[in-house]
Amino acid sequence: MTQVMHEEAVVAGFDSVSIRAAEYFDKSTLERVKESFEVELSSHVFLPQVIDLKSDWVSHVATPAFKLLRRERQGAPVESFCSIGTGAGLDVLSAIEVLGARRVGLTDVLDEVVQAASRNVQNNLKAPQEVVLEADFGDLLEPLRHYGAKYDVIYENLPNVPIPENQDVTESRKSAVHLAPRREAIPELVRYQLLDLHYLALVQAKEFLTPGGVVLSTLGARVPLAVFLELGKLAGLESSFLTYTWKVQAEAEDVLLGHVAKQQEGLGPFHFYPAAALEEAFANISLESTGRDALKIEAILAPHRLDALAAYEAWKSGTRIGHTVAVLASRRTE
Repeated sequence: MTQVMHEEAVVAGFDSVSIRAAEYFDKSTLERVKESFEVELSSHVFLPQVIDLKSDWVSHVATPAFKLLRRERQGAPVESFCSIGTGAGLDVLSAIEVLGARRVGLTDVLDEVVQAASRNVQNNLKAPQEVVLEADFGDLLEPLRHYGAKYDVIYENLPNVPIPENQDVTESRKSAVHLAPRREAIPELVRYQLLDLHYLALVQAKEFLTPGGVVLSTLGARVPLAVFLELGKLAGLESSFLTYTWKVQAEAEDVLLGHVAKQQEGLGPFHFYPAAALEEAFANISLESTGRDALKIEAILAPHRLDALAAYEAWKSGTRIGHTVAVLASRRTE
């Protein structure tokens, strides 16, 4: 279990966590973020998993993908970066440190979340004056339209499970795990696999990409990988896998029960695995090869697959549950 030294406090209605950046970003030399930084956590954001980094999206999934993307660029920095649904803003800090971004955009559904994330970015840089920050709250990329900006990399790690009809997505941390009902027309394949927001983000992103730009969708691979490739096509983009890895299921009870409910409605089925099986399957595989070999790895894991209900029952019995994660890289075809 990987641990990051941290302290929690409550400040003006916000949780606060102090993180050692070198460990969180797995980077011995920090060029642009402070060695230890303080992060405000709005009551509506998904909490960073600082005790067990294998269950943290930014540390365990996004940051390694950013490192690989920069290596593929022969070390050249990315000029501009945008995060849709940033939460605490740690993904933006990672992009600044790892990708070298000088102009960053961030959005989330609530003003409170965006304000806190903006402070987290500005307060934890060694030279905040060197970064242009474009931030606003609202739906997906729409809040950034008034900037008239386009981005080299657009990143999203959006929730999958629609919220029950009797609940409010702005209540507590619901918006970090659930999404409000959508009115747009959603392709049936997308809707049945709970990929609505990912699809809509890809459709919008076409307007916000620079020539040669890429959308990185961080997807909990609880559905077959072939569905993700089709997702890109349906959105009018050309997609491939940058990385394929795994993580421990954070917020396990809420997430698993959400998928159980949708599975019982006829959606899915959704795939989870014992964490021990995932750890063994990925033990000797380099990150650079995982995107290329994603479908082969998926086939190797197939005998260990649990649907949502079986995963929930296993979790209740004390089994550590995880799921695979694909970072889908999508580009315009023209």
